[in-house]
Amino acid sequence: MDKWELLTQLTAARESYELSDRTLRVLAVLLGVHRERELTDGAPLIVYASNATLCERAHGMPESTLRRHLAALVASGLIARHDSPNGKRYQRRDASGAVVRAYGFDLRPLLLRAGEIAHHARAAEIRSNEIALLREEVVLLIRDASDLAQLGHASELDEGLDAIEDAVILAKRQLRRKLGLEDLSTIRDRLQPLVATLVEKLTPEVEPTDPVTPELIASDSQNERHIQVSDKTLIDLKERVPEPHKAQSVQKALSPILTACPDVLPYAEKRVSDWTSFVQLMARIAPMTGIDPSTWQEACRAMGPEDAATTLAGIVQNVGTIRSPGAYLRSLSRKAQEGSFTPDAMISSLQRKAA
Repeated sequence: MDKWELLTQLTAARESYELSDRTLRVLAVLLGVHRERELTDGAPLIVYASNATLCERAHGMPESTLRRHLAALVASGLIARHDSPNGKRYQRRDASGAVVRAYGFDLRPLLLRAGEIAHHARAAEIRSNEIALLREEVVLLIRDASDLAQLGHASELDEGLDAIEDAVILAKRQLRRKLGLEDLSTIRDRLQPLVATLVEKLTPEVEPTDPVTPELIASDSQNERHIQVSDKTLIDLKERVPEPHKAQSVQKALSPILTACPDVLPYAEKRVSDWTSFVQLMARIAPMTGIDPSTWQEACRAMGPEDAATTLAGIVQNVGTIRSPGAYLRSLSRKAQEGSFTPDAMISSLQRKAA
């Protein structure tokens, strides 16, 4: 077993063995003193270097500190101590120069526990990834909550804002520390219902007019296509090539959206004549409104590219009243995943304003 690979795995799994960074540094010194890179069962694995040598290799670590960390390694069962009659570390060789007896620190327990250490290292990596993902989710929730609270103030919505602002302040304070899964889950579970409630209050409840709903639903008879949703990111989507007798109705479905959201048209490099060009147009507009690629991709996954593009067009048309388009789109994506949002009401409201 490669000794440095084993040390790397043990470093990843150090919490399982309650090892500090300085204890691991002392173990690295012991491994460095051992001449062979490979730890092999049956080979001499006893390190007999003096405390003075070990302290020097540990960049001047005080001898009292060295003793403490050596004791921690012995207590953890990762190394064993073989004391000589006089308490010193040394080795005896025969006439041929082969080591016949050695006193010092035995690295064999470390080798014998290599499989266990690798298991704990993998578990630590999985847990670390889970914590990173959950922490990222919490940070996004905090950002969304802050942006929505600002939007609530701008909309003169007072109810519930104090609670969400207090929760944001508390969450930011807690994130200054290193948190585990349980603490992060508690923060997430506290913020999610507050954000969902605020989104519900800020989302206009408008009854859709009848031309919009059926026209935004794509035909099941359409084939597969590949739509470029940004300059750098491709999302594979079901291509919807209309049958000849349906081409006119599918093309008309886009007309009410463009009529209700004329502010997006100046950004078009060519005539927006179908859903493909419309989705491509909105993908170009997204970063101009401060919407990052991951937010746009999530909206496309949650709503479908056509509804995501339609929703973004509505946001652009209302941009003067929406302080944070990214936070608003993420909130609507979550509602779409729950089945509680489509852009129909938004477009209907804009149609009435334009009438």
